[in-house]
Amino acid sequence: MSANQLAVTIDDISEANAPAIYVKDGLKPFLQAVKEEVSSQVPDLTTAKGRARIASLAKKVSDSKVAVEKPGRDYLRRLKEMPKVVEVELKEFVDAMNALRDETRKPLTDWEAAEQARKDKHVDGIQAIKDMTVFEATPAAAHVAKLIADLQAVEINDAWEEFLPEAAQVKDETLAKLRNLLAERAQHEAEQAELVRLRAETEAQAKRDRDAEIARVAAEQARLHAEQQAQAERDAAARREQELLDQAAATQRAAAQAALDAEAVAERQRLQLELQAEQARTAAAQAEASRVAAEQRAEQERIAAIKRQEEAVEQARIAEQARADAAADEILRQAEAREADLEHKKSINRAALEAFIAGGMPEACARQAVTLIAQRKIPAITISY
Repeated sequence: MSANQLAVTIDDISEANAPAIYVKDGLKPFLQAVKEEVSSQVPDLTTAKGRARIASLAKKVSDSKVAVEKPGRDYLRRLKEMPKVVEVELKEFVDAMNALRDETRKPLTDWEAAEQARKDKHVDGIQAIKDMTVFEATPAAAHVAKLIADLQAVEINDAWEEFLPEAAQVKDETLAKLRNLLAERAQHEAEQAELVRLRAETEAQAKRDRDAEIARVAAEQARLHAEQQAQAERDAAARREQELLDQAAATQRAAAQAALDAEAVAERQRLQLELQAEQARTAAAQAEASRVAAEQRAEQERIAAIKRQEEAVEQARIAEQARADAAADEILRQAEAREADLEHKKSINRAALEAFIAGGMPEACARQAVTLIAQRKIPAITISY
């Protein structure tokens, strides 16, 4: 390539000098010139200005590509007889420029991807906290209490970066919702326990009533049976007495003996009736004792249910007090940790400042240097804390 070609810039490309430029390896000097221009600059990714500069350099590569490609395409259309040479050269140039553009923009592209991933992680964490109030079915109070304990264990600290205020607000709102839900579920379950107690008491009363009715019926049946048997015995005695009268013509001794036998039978019948009456009284007493025992059991169950409810309320109060104490301790711990970290960084910065001054740097310059390094405004130099 001639010296004249070397002096031509991208902005100088025209129809007149196209034949000298769009030849084999004719575009490499332009590619090299653009590459040297963008490679000579190392923008700072940590600043918005530096990132904007990277985007500007990448755009300049694209503009340079267009500035070279468009005249070449026009020249190619005019040179139908040599399309392959120009097309190959243009393709190599375009591919190289695209690669250079992508390479130039890669730090910014990688930074944007990492930044998006970082934000997505915090957004997902906040959404996970919100999802703790979403249930497929109504939860039990114990499950809600566990969710509260799990959420309280989630630390809201500087690791959340700029999402820290939102994360803290969402955590507080979610805890408030879960605590309200816990109170509602605890009250509902207590009411259900009371219904179970009342149902048990009702069933116990019904059983007492059935037992009393059974005892009454048994006593009534025993009484009727005793009366029927006594009547039967009296009828039998009357018949035997009639038979004895009919046999009055029999001997005196036989009649006397018969009379004695009748008295003995009557005595046995009286004793039998008294025994049956005593058995009926015993059955009634047993039924009454069963009723009293059932009432005592129901009262004991009622007292136990009240005690369990009081214990549950006390446990909930103790748990809430423990949660509040733990939250206060955590806030104090985080404040102390931040204060200790700040003091630690101050001591290290102070040591760096003293080292700069000891090395001969003026104190004002030394302070400025430490400040810039601590703020990560000096590339490739950091202070290890």
